[in-house]
Amino acid sequence: MLKQFTKIAATAALLATPLAAWAQDFTIRATANSNENDEDYDGLVVFKNYVEAASNGRIAVELFIGTQLCATGAECLEGVSEGSIDVYISTSGGAAGIFPYVQVLDLPYLMSSDRVAEEVLSGDFVRTMRAKALEDSDNTIRLMTIGNTGGWRNFANTERRVTSPADMEGLKLRTVVADLPVQLVEAMGASATPIPWPELFTSLQTGVVEGTANGITDIMGMKFPDAGLQYLTLDGHSYMGAMWWMNNENFLAMPEDLRRVVVDGFSALQQATFASPKRKSIEAYEAFVAGGGDIYMPSPEEKAAFAEAAEPVNAWFRENVDGGSEMLDALQAAVAQVEAELEGAYESDLN
Repeated sequence: MLKQFTKIAATAALLATPLAAWAQDFTIRATANSNENDEDYDGLVVFKNYVEAASNGRIAVELFIGTQLCATGAECLEGVSEGSIDVYISTSGGAAGIFPYVQVLDLPYLMSSDRVAEEVLSGDFVRTMRAKALEDSDNTIRLMTIGNTGGWRNFANTERRVTSPADMEGLKLRTVVADLPVQLVEAMGASATPIPWPELFTSLQTGVVEGTANGITDIMGMKFPDAGLQYLTLDGHSYMGAMWWMNNENFLAMPEDLRRVVVDGFSALQQATFASPKRKSIEAYEAFVAGGGDIYMPSPEEKAAFAEAAEPVNAWFRENVDGGSEMLDALQAAVAQVEAELEGAYESDLN
């Protein structure tokens, strides 16, 4: 009886042990320089759960949130290239030092809605950028997918409601330390002041800058209204794309069936990061208004005026960014194709 009980207990313990703990063939070390309240973390949790389950434990996924493995985009991507990090998520700014053309995602008013952006970033445009990044990294860094990290960038300021580019004349706006956002702010007639993210609250509070371009979850997460940020214009000038990179050698070392699991895992991750900002932004917008904030939604005609004012930024990108013209052509072609398909869908769905 005791032997039978011991055998049953041992079997139960074995079944209760995570598959990855006793049958794994591969381990994926994934990092995000963020926190557990971020869309990046939501995506990684979905990725880990899917890959470990779908591989029957042959792949284990270890998550490192924050700066445990690396602290900057350049450092993290070097780790991916060398293979000490398997998966890393970056913004376009974080990867621009190595792949400057990824800043195409920051160009203003190219994608008009979540629906357009999500279709574009699920299609061949990503494969075009993947091929370019593989070539430029000597086949070491593979772009797996592009998700979202924070919704859409909108102009926000401490001074006044902005309904047109003319209302931005003279405003001192914070930008990241990069050329492209400076070009955009100056095209709008405002004054660009590059400031590191951790210093932005104090800079708004003291008047060093009077505005910024961020998503609403970032605005509320950093408590910028407490620093005087009270005016938000939902111009949606750029979709906050998040690029998920993987060490190419480690990916290709897996058999095809497991590579398929990883690719499907990144698809699930992408869908999670598409959805997460939509849900989180509802509460963030409500909190912004409850705190006295003013939200303005431009009309289609007003948004067209913003886009027209920003048009010189595209020309600057083509002329000054390595690979920029090629990547902008690819994005514009993808957007045009998606918009045409959506028009066909609307014609059917609305009648």
